[in-house]
Amino acid sequence: MAPVWWTSPLNLWRGKRTIHPIMGLFVLLIGLFFTGMLLLSHLNLNYSQQALSDLRRDQIRDVFFASLTRIEARQLALARQTSAFSLIGETFYRLSRDRSTGGTDQTRLQAPLERALRQHLQNSDGASGAGIWFEPGILAAPGDTYSSYFVQSESGSGANTISRVVAATQYRNAPWFDLTFGPKWQADQPPVERVYWSPVYFDFANNRAVLTLAVPMFSADRQLIGVVTTDWAATEIIDLVSRVAVTDNSFAFLNDRNNRNLSSLAQGQDTVLEQQLIDAILAQNLAAASKQGDPGISLTSEAMDDRLRTRVVTVDERIYELYYATTPAGMIYGAGVPRDEIDSVLVPMEETNTHILLITGSVLLLLSLLLLYRILQLMRDLQASYTDALTGLPNRAKLLKDLETQSGACLMLINLDRFKELNSLFGEACGDGVLVVLASRIPEFCRAHAAVFKARLYKLPGAEFALLGPTIKESEIHEFAGQLSGFLRHQSIDWQQQSLSVDASAGIACRVRNRGKAAAGQLLSQATIALLRARDHLRNYMIYDSQEQVEKGYQQNLYWARRLKDALINNQIVPHVQPIFDNRRECISKYECLVRMEDERGEVATAGHFLGIAHKLRLGRQLTCVMIDKSFELFRQQPYEFSINLSYADLVEPEVLDLILQHLRDGDIGKRVIFEILESDGIENYSQVLHFIEQVKRFGCQIAIDDFGTGYANFEHLMRLNVDIIKIDGSLIQNLDQDRTAFAIAKGIVQFARSLDIKTVAEFVHSEDVQAKVVALGIDFSQGEYFRMPGATLVAPTPASRQERESN
Repeated sequence: MAPVWWTSPLNLWRGKRTIHPIMGLFVLLIGLFFTGMLLLSHLNLNYSQQALSDLRRDQIRDVFFASLTRIEARQLALARQTSAFSLIGETFYRLSRDRSTGGTDQTRLQAPLERALRQHLQNSDGASGAGIWFEPGILAAPGDTYSSYFVQSESGSGANTISRVVAATQYRNAPWFDLTFGPKWQADQPPVERVYWSPVYFDFANNRAVLTLAVPMFSADRQLIGVVTTDWAATEIIDLVSRVAVTDNSFAFLNDRNNRNLSSLAQGQDTVLEQQLIDAILAQNLAAASKQGDPGISLTSEAMDDRLRTRVVTVDERIYELYYATTPAGMIYGAGVPRDEIDSVLVPMEETNTHILLITGSVLLLLSLLLLYRILQLMRDLQASYTDALTGLPNRAKLLKDLETQSGACLMLINLDRFKELNSLFGEACGDGVLVVLASRIPEFCRAHAAVFKARLYKLPGAEFALLGPTIKESEIHEFAGQLSGFLRHQSIDWQQQSLSVDASAGIACRVRNRGKAAAGQLLSQATIALLRARDHLRNYMIYDSQEQVEKGYQQNLYWARRLKDALINNQIVPHVQPIFDNRRECISKYECLVRMEDERGEVATAGHFLGIAHKLRLGRQLTCVMIDKSFELFRQQPYEFSINLSYADLVEPEVLDLILQHLRDGDIGKRVIFEILESDGIENYSQVLHFIEQVKRFGCQIAIDDFGTGYANFEHLMRLNVDIIKIDGSLIQNLDQDRTAFAIAKGIVQFARSLDIKTVAEFVHSEDVQAKVVALGIDFSQGEYFRMPGATLVAPTPASRQERESN
């Protein structure tokens, strides 16, 4: 039997017909992952094989160069010793020709020279013979030739003995001469001063294979006086060749410059293979190739000696890589390594890579199954995401989805009244219990009235339900909504032996046909508007009426919210000023700064359009700061007093107070600043307001109460606050010439203000008659349309006559 987690989502998939695209995508992703993994594995294996092969070849080169360095060191040491003895020979020649001492018997110099030659042979490590060969008449009688040649051999006791051998009278006839210097000397072209090496040859006189080093000796005038030679036994040469032990079958070889092999390959017991290898190497004629500058196979290592060459030979169907270089003696030293042994280290890597692929594939398959299981769980969770966890009803997400697919629809939102009070009084567990009970009873009511409105119940966030059904007649909507309201009002829900009742408000919106996602959200928004209006009008329910244009009001709010934010960003908030007329001095003495918004076309919007939105968006403080900065800047160089309106929220905001104090400190302007406190704002904390007043009055600022006369709080403000000016509300002033009651109230305010030594300002003075009454009452200042409406400039015209204003 299949488990529930498997069957339920699978049935869901089949019902929604989504299994094929989901599974197809899933299989495609797995295939792409497998392909990518195989490709990366292949690339990684190739890179690793190449890197390991290069490493193995670097190891071979390191071993090869270690042996080559040892051979070269021995050869160079012997060459230096031979060159050094040539200097001794030249010194003896100069002694024999020293005329300042009257000359020296040349024969008397032979004995010490021979002792030096013996010492030279003893000190030359690995040398088997040494000789010095002079031209005729040097260290000998005229016409005679002097030469001395010593041979070093091992005695039966193991000690080395040195014996003198009779040398040829003419060294040019010696066997080593042609081998060492070549035929050019015979053509009367003496060699230059350097070390010459002969190939290996067999010395029949001493019955041994040797290699000779020869260094010519010259007089002060660069005339050839003879040759110094050192012999190196072939056995010494062969002993220098060490086997390259990087792999089991690697080998070393040494050929002379005549392409003769001087060493065995030390391959073990297989002499046939050794001979085959020697023949293959000799067939390459490496000495001739080195003379011709044959680069062989190019090497990648920039640090490798330029003399190193490589070749590939095949012996008995096996490929060998040869590494070889020319020594100072003109020999070819090399090493050979079977290529299959170089690549043998890659076999375990390939096997390991195969194992990794198998393991990774298995793990991936397991993960795929787990992922499939998780997808099935997610499908189940997706189904759960459309369900309210508390009541088991479809939730808001499901409602919006159904609204998208349902053509004609009627939506009713039901919100429980005073549900927060219920939660706070009895706890959230009680509120949850009420919701669960209603979630079971409302569907019963809907089933009983399905003939009128066949609706499905949804649970929305908070204490809100929704009923969605087809579009019905308005009379049927009223019938269903009225019966539902009565049903809910008579519900009694028991909670811990306490009987609870509920009231609800409902908003209803209908549409004729579906218009997609926008229509789904719009219908829900319209039902919400109807619900809010039902609560505002204390109605059980209301049906959304598009003629009321409530949504246009929301759009207007959005419009002004955007304009306000753009204006703040683009510096389009500006102060407009309205003059205040001094009735005693009959001149303009003050200005009130009022906030305005300009647009790109220069059109100005008054505060009534955006100030309420600003406070709701918490942008009031930013507006106040902009007005403070610009008002102080505008009047800093002017002689007039000016007033700035501040709300209670502005007064208790530290940032606003700090900004004001900064401006007051920056210039001697405080005595011309008036701060108008809006009387309509309730003052919750007088200590905070008094703190503000104390701070600004230190700089000589004045405090005014705006809109005085609109509430009982006016006199409380005067008693608690150190007020300097009262601005009488315009509702009393604008009808002062006609309304006797308004005149009497204004008169009382003026007399009360005089008793407290407080100045008065009349607002909304719009006519000459009203101004006459203001003057008759003894009000100190006047402000209004009669003098000038707020503007961007400080031009303050005198009051115009009625005829002049009417003509304008």
